[in-house]
Amino acid sequence: MNGQVVQKPMPQGKHSALQFQMATAINATGIPQQIAYAFPALRCTFENRSIVPDIAVFYWHHIPFDNDGDVGNAFTVAPDWTIEILSPGQSQTKVTDNILFCLRHGTKLGWFIDPEEKAILCFQPGQLPEIKRQPQDSVPVLEGLDLTLTVEQIFNWLKLSQTTSL
Repeated sequence: MNGQVVQKPMPQGKHSALQFQMATAINATGIPQQIAYAFPALRCTFENRSIVPDIAVFYWHHIPFDNDGDVGNAFTVAPDWTIEILSPGQSQTKVTDNILFCLRHGTKLGWFIDPEEKAILCFQPGQLPEIKRQPQDSVPVLEGLDLTLTVEQIFNWLKLSQTTSL
């Protein structure tokens, strides 16, 4: 950021559980029809800056593939959907700055998940951010994905006994 390397805090339990379950839910609907793919902790380098969102979701046609048909290593465009999960000790300002940077460069949806507050701040281009915190609040997902999620469903993933129903 601004020519400086900024180390992200190491994820802890809540962060890791949410990251895994969210990527799994997105991929369960995105992969079969080749609509989108959720990459956990993927380095994305664009506009002279590298970011590593907790989850970077790309529409299938934006995923780089090599000559063998394998997923490429270099992602040089903003993710279509960026998801950040706040870790203890992590700067809310830096996380928000990464989401806003992505939105300025083509990202269509950004989420900032705060596990302690059990709230999700949703960002979309040209709109004011919305905070979703009521259990039945529906949260926006990337257009084209057959996925409906509520705040309650997402934070229930922290109760490991309730993770079987993605």
